Amino acid sequence: MNTSNKVAWFVFAFLAIGVGLYPLLYLVADSKIGLLQSKSDELLANDLWNIGFYGHIIFGGVSLITGWSQFSQKLRRKRLQLHRNLGKIYVTAALVSGICGIYIGFYATGGPIASMGFVILGVIWLFTTIKAYIAIRNKDLSLHQGMMIYSYAACFAAVTLRIWLPVLTATIGNFIIAYRIVAWLCWVPNIVFAYFWVRKKGLQIG
Repeated sequence: MNTSNKVAWFVFAFLAIGVGLYPLLYLVADSKIGLLQSKSDELLANDLWNIGFYGHIIFGGVSLITGWSQFSQKLRRKRLQLHRNLGKIYVTAALVSGICGIYIGFYATGGPIASMGFVILGVIWLFTTIKAYIAIRNKDLSLHQGMMIYSYAACFAAVTLRIWLPVLTATIGNFIIAYRIVAWLCWVPNIVFAYFWVRKKGLQIG
């Protein structure tokens, strides 16, 4: 692995782990932080929404932390059982977070435009994760790897959202408009990147 690839891999892992640990702040904070500041008191008092929100961010964090390592060829080659165990954790966490994400997506700040973006993201994440799991169970390694690339591209939206949102908010000067845009911008480019990555690797996904 050359120097540029090592730097890219380090940044990738650092962002995945850093944002994956971010939900811990919500668990220890005494007051509303982050996206909770944009939610109404009525919604914050809704037990089902709280289950969905914390289920989404906690298990989403687990997905981010475990998922990045699945792209390590060295791990797959030398520690195959660890790769499989981490994969099972990722799939389980992704399914829980994805389901919760679809539910809370309907209550997204920014109204229907933002809601549609996040709900579609959740559906794509669930579909590609399930498809990847079924593929490996059927020993279809090419399909498994391709779908996992798409799955983690959707998962990584949690990272790209936190990169784009402050930039858009500062540029546009309006949080709501920025949030409507980022509901799509956080994942559409990721999926496009995944498409070209899958093609470059010559993986068969259809």
